[in-house]
Amino acid sequence: MTLQELRREIDRVDEALLDLYNERLRFVKEVGELKQQTGAPIYRPEREREILERLKRLNREKNGLLTDDAIEALYLELFAVARNYELPERIAFLGPEASFTHQAAESKFGAMSSYIPINTIKGVFREVARGKAKFGVVPIENSFNGIVSDTISCLSDYDLKIIAEVIVEIHHVFATKAEDLKQIKRIYSKDIAFGQCSQFLEDFGLDEVEQIPVESTAKAAQLAAKDPEAAAICAEVASRLYKLPIMFKNIEDEGNNRTRFFIVSDFENAPSGHDKTTILVRLSNRPGALVEFLLDFKEAQIGLTKIKSHIVGGHSIFFIEFDGHKNDEKIKGIFAKHHESIKFLGSYVKEADDV
Repeated sequence: MTLQELRREIDRVDEALLDLYNERLRFVKEVGELKQQTGAPIYRPEREREILERLKRLNREKNGLLTDDAIEALYLELFAVARNYELPERIAFLGPEASFTHQAAESKFGAMSSYIPINTIKGVFREVARGKAKFGVVPIENSFNGIVSDTISCLSDYDLKIIAEVIVEIHHVFATKAEDLKQIKRIYSKDIAFGQCSQFLEDFGLDEVEQIPVESTAKAAQLAAKDPEAAAICAEVASRLYKLPIMFKNIEDEGNNRTRFFIVSDFENAPSGHDKTTILVRLSNRPGALVEFLLDFKEAQIGLTKIKSHIVGGHSIFFIEFDGHKNDEKIKGIFAKHHESIKFLGSYVKEADDV
């Protein structure tokens, strides 16, 4: 075929896709009308995961050219378009804009949702609990800095449920309007980010430059964009938002820095067949109480993926995660036996055992 003929074929396929997208949206609209009658939630992570896994399997069987990641990228955005067809969903996230939490939110809800940056984790929970936002996105743990205490405390205090988890690879860039490193007099970033990029700063002779901690890497990019003698250690999305040129990419000391985020809302998920459950446990202060509790999981052959102790309101509690859904028969037995000790936080599609 000639180039012009190939382009005509691409146009033909695009027109067919447009018709198919609209046909799909008409069915989605009917589903939405049925859900409105029953009060069922619009966002069902377990259903979206089921669709994605089926399509990936079909693509492999047909030797398709799309990768699994490409299928996820295409269909997650299509899901978001469908969910926001009539009324954009409001998503509260730990702000500001262009933070890694914002990135985590967009990875699940797409570009069309209505995003609300909130200054504190407690504020995110509060706005979802009040119904000002349908979903909240908050960090729960980082591979280097561990569990986020404020998120644990809010999960204890509020009656919201975890409906999904998101894993984000944390990469930092060094961005500045300066033409040369010697022109840089100040570096803005979050305090943790300075520590995560210490080797880069030392190698390039920037460890003696004034380091100014700010509340977020997005704020760092915003400040550096106004100061020609400054630089920011920030996320790439923040440098794009504030039109701050990138001088170096992936400057973090460790290449496996990941943060895990929770999406919280006011409903519970149905089983997907590939679930994880998170609970908080308060046990009596006596020797062997935790061992006895955990032995029930061993006897039921339930795989524990995380156990962390935490202090909430001066009392010791345990943050525990395990494979399975709360409605699985063997898990229902444990919940029934220990109902006074367990606060159920959510069963959701499992993305990873740990960060």
